[in-house]
Amino acid sequence: MVRGCTRGACLRFIDRHQSALNFGLLVVAYILYLVVGAGIFSAIELPYEDALRQELKADLRDFLRNNSCVSDARLEELLSRALEASNYGVSILDNDTQRSWDFVSSLFFTSTVLTTTGYGHSVPLSDGGKAFCIFYSLLGIPVTLFFLSAVVQRIMSVVTRRPLSYFHRRWAMSKSHLGVIHAAFLAFITTLIFVIIPAWIFVALEKDWNFLEALYFCFISLTTIGLGDYVPGETHSKESNPHPHLYRLAITVYLLLGLVCVLVVLETCWELPQMKRFRQRFYEEKLRELDSETTNIIDRDQLSDQLADTADHVIDHPATIPSVSEQAASIRQNGKSAPYTLASGSALNGKPR
Repeated sequence: MVRGCTRGACLRFIDRHQSALNFGLLVVAYILYLVVGAGIFSAIELPYEDALRQELKADLRDFLRNNSCVSDARLEELLSRALEASNYGVSILDNDTQRSWDFVSSLFFTSTVLTTTGYGHSVPLSDGGKAFCIFYSLLGIPVTLFFLSAVVQRIMSVVTRRPLSYFHRRWAMSKSHLGVIHAAFLAFITTLIFVIIPAWIFVALEKDWNFLEALYFCFISLTTIGLGDYVPGETHSKESNPHPHLYRLAITVYLLLGLVCVLVVLETCWELPQMKRFRQRFYEEKLRELDSETTNIIDRDQLSDQLADTADHVIDHPATIPSVSEQAASIRQNGKSAPYTLASGSALNGKPR
């Protein structure tokens, strides 16, 4: 009996604090994901790092042995200075004549800053440039987020909401199942057009890249990770890149368009009914109720707008009044607005027109 009471109390406790327990599990799972990722990266990359360090030390010893007139301290000072300049996008190589701060390169830099990609291959050199970058980003990043949000919402109405409504009416398929199929198809098309095909193009244009490296660059860029280890247009050869400014401008356009399309795919997945129910598992009870109320308000607003449009149409076409109630019932049942469809002539009051 005591065991049964204890079990009942535990079940009641779990039921009352279900969202908090789910959130706690989410935090633990995320920390575990970070730890596991760190362990895997360390196991994979540490041996390569050690091997590269030993190789560089061996090259340094060979150079000093073959050039006894160069002191170890002076060479180390020169290398440190060259590496520091390289971090700012300045190279001392004879065949590197490309400027990092001409207009097109600066346009590429501003696009990576405002989209928070931030490759790090070019950074402000002066104190004035660093100060301007702070204020420019402080205003520009929120404006960019607002701009991308507006663009994504306009595209969503064309590539997501209208197709879903059309195929829902045409095939009478559940909107939740149809949404999953549509999101998967949209993700596949976006991956093909903005990741796979550009990767093959970069392999052809960047002589030092293989397909994996080009694919890696496209993914890292479009997800705004922007590690900066691979940046197109950095080839030190006029023959392989005869139009560097045009090439850099094309890459800037590609990154902006690709980012918009990736955001459209993410927003499409985010609006899936399955994702909404899954997110609510981790909300507080009040926030969960608020989210449900917001959804209901939006649905009611859509229903009101649809009924208003239907009423306007009925005023212009009085003979179609019998189909209005059916249309309203269909809207309530589906929970989404759908365009008004005229009743056929033979169905009006049971008589042909």
